[in-house]
Amino acid sequence: MYRSAIPTVVIAVFGMLFGMILRYLVDSPLEATAANYLRSGFHGMGVALSGWATHLYFASRRSKWISRWPLLMDLAVRSAAMAVVVALAVLSLEPLLYWHGIETHWLADTFPRIVAPAFFGTLLVGVVFELTRLVGSRVLFNVALGRYRTPVREERVLMFLDLAGSTSLAESMGELRVQNLLTRFFFDIDAAIVAHGGEVHAYVGDEVIVTWPLDDKMSGGRCVDCFFAIANTIAGKADSYRQEFGMVPGFRAGLHAGPVVISECGSSHRQLAYFGDTVNVTARLQEHCKEVGRNLLVSSDLLRHMKLKSAFAVEPLGEVRLRGRAAAIEVFAVERRI
Repeated sequence: MYRSAIPTVVIAVFGMLFGMILRYLVDSPLEATAANYLRSGFHGMGVALSGWATHLYFASRRSKWISRWPLLMDLAVRSAAMAVVVALAVLSLEPLLYWHGIETHWLADTFPRIVAPAFFGTLLVGVVFELTRLVGSRVLFNVALGRYRTPVREERVLMFLDLAGSTSLAESMGELRVQNLLTRFFFDIDAAIVAHGGEVHAYVGDEVIVTWPLDDKMSGGRCVDCFFAIANTIAGKADSYRQEFGMVPGFRAGLHAGPVVISECGSSHRQLAYFGDTVNVTARLQEHCKEVGRNLLVSSDLLRHMKLKSAFAVEPLGEVRLRGRAAAIEVFAVERRI
């Protein structure tokens, strides 16, 4: 809840500052009173939040109807909706903040000067938000600073989580329906990942790769909490999945921690790539889930950094030689206590 409220607070503050700056640039110095600056600040805040609410609507599953349209039509509808909402917010807040009706000269002169920059401002914020959704806020910040132009070694926690039985599902349901299932599944679990501090590194087929910094916050076991929060999310939407797909998706995951080398790769299409033994071990742990019939396997390298809650039962499975790796690794299965 805290993380999800941060963007809204930032947008509100940005809107208030924008409203005050716009008054300073546009209005007469004779109107530069504290009360008017405060009104302009609240005006800007209201416009910014209304634009933000419109953007969140189009970023949610409630706008699924438009996601199938061609991109240009999608952008046109979004922009038109944003313009209408911003204009209505400006018009409705004017009499509320200034205690008078809307005057003709204000509509002809001041109204366009407010709506145009407000619209482009909210549009710019939406673009930045989409960029952070595309690569993650932390990654975007570090890429902007050039941190990964040369390879960097970081201590990371990785989770490889995949949909169980996707091959057989593709045979029984067809590839298009399975892809719709994956799209819905990845969308539904995203809130749980974000709420537990995780960053989605990549979607690979029926698999999602999630990462966390290996820091003091990991001692509380938030990556394990994340897995079971995902389980709670899917269980809560079970009826919806049965109605749409005739089944409820199952999934398995491997969790591991260690050094990872991160670097920007490619030229025409640049992306961050993770390299190293930690990546390989996590992928093999996830594969090993199927062999031992468990939904979540955690390495000893990660467990020694955490103190799990009493709600979880940890079962040692001994040392395992994972495929493609000579050295054995100690593996544990983690489940909820009944």
